[in-house]
Amino acid sequence: MMGGLLKRLFGRGKAFSYEEARELAKHPDTEVRRQVASRPDMRPEILYFLADDSSPDVRRLVAANGATPPQADRALAADQDETVRRDLAGKLARLAPGLTAHEQDRLRRLTYETLEMLARDQIAKVRQILADALKDVANAPPEVIRRLARDAEIAVAAPILQYSTVLTDADLLDIIDSSPVPGALAAISRRALVTFPVADAIAATNDVEAIAVLLGNHSAQIREETLDRLVDRAADIEAWHQPLAQRPALSAKTAQKLARFVATNLLQALAQRNDLDPEAARAVATVVKKRLEEMGAVGPAKAEAKRAADESTALLRARSLHAADQLDETIIDTALSGGDRGFVLAALAVLASLPVPLVKKVVETQSAKGIVAVVWKAGLSMHLAEQIQGKLLRLSSGRMLTAKSGNFPLTPAEMEWQLDFLGS
Repeated sequence: MMGGLLKRLFGRGKAFSYEEARELAKHPDTEVRRQVASRPDMRPEILYFLADDSSPDVRRLVAANGATPPQADRALAADQDETVRRDLAGKLARLAPGLTAHEQDRLRRLTYETLEMLARDQIAKVRQILADALKDVANAPPEVIRRLARDAEIAVAAPILQYSTVLTDADLLDIIDSSPVPGALAAISRRALVTFPVADAIAATNDVEAIAVLLGNHSAQIREETLDRLVDRAADIEAWHQPLAQRPALSAKTAQKLARFVATNLLQALAQRNDLDPEAARAVATVVKKRLEEMGAVGPAKAEAKRAADESTALLRARSLHAADQLDETIIDTALSGGDRGFVLAALAVLASLPVPLVKKVVETQSAKGIVAVVWKAGLSMHLAEQIQGKLLRLSSGRMLTAKSGNFPLTPAEMEWQLDFLGS
């Protein structure tokens, strides 16, 4: 009889009766008991029996089996073998959605209590597996999520703090106020949505890394006054300079303060931003020009400072004319004829909504197709594109692209491709 049962067992045949399963569960061969423990159609009573098996491999398979009853899961949560508890954590995390602390159903309540036990497990890897599995579960048990979020190991707490939507602002503010484990505030700063109160609380701490992450998170809601206070603290904190310079919607006051101390490369990036309002752009350009001239007092640095200052001034002029609806082809053609290279580049960049460095790249590489695409994107004529190829790119007539029946020689798709290629 046993031979026939074993053949069915290893051949994954039809389900067993209670009596047949009981005989197999008592078999002296561990591999037989492992096969019984892994079957999804095994009776709950048999799996409960195997939860106390002498072999940890058997107990691991019971822990991972979705058919295992909650009573057995509860016992396995206290198993001495770490791998058993790890497999149990992975399985229960997948079953967790919908469970609440006041669940009336006894079996579901047992599952909830088992999750709580695993969230308190002495082995961090067990808790980490649970946290990784629950971080994206919108209706995971709140008490379990809160415990994991406050874990002493950042590898456990970080996934919950960064991703779990179960945590409320009140939870996050309480965690921030409790001097959590290093790295916890940075994880909160990376959340897809950081609200004003949470951002204010992080900004008020001395956690340099977390504030740098917060500033670099463009979806984080940071009040203007909070940003202004951070700029006041930022002069000696280099890690904040780049995210501050790249922060969207800087006010004139904040941008002007920032321009007084950031490095030269960030100064130029700040001056070339196209999202500053005219007042902010004017204030920044004034400070940038003064600083760059001061920094370039001697030698080659002087020429570089003057060039950067001139570029900033040209860009500000182009933006101001554009805002007044006065930046047209006649003004650009006049600047081209007068050799005002900086203004032509800035005007093309503003009208085409492209970065100035990209337009400079097109000119420096003498790309006829590229400059035709830029002029087209700017809404200007092919006649001007021909003038720019000759006077700015200094191309010979044989290398120039010319109009076809007064129109652009490239199709719109070809010109979009050129812009994408140059941008990459």
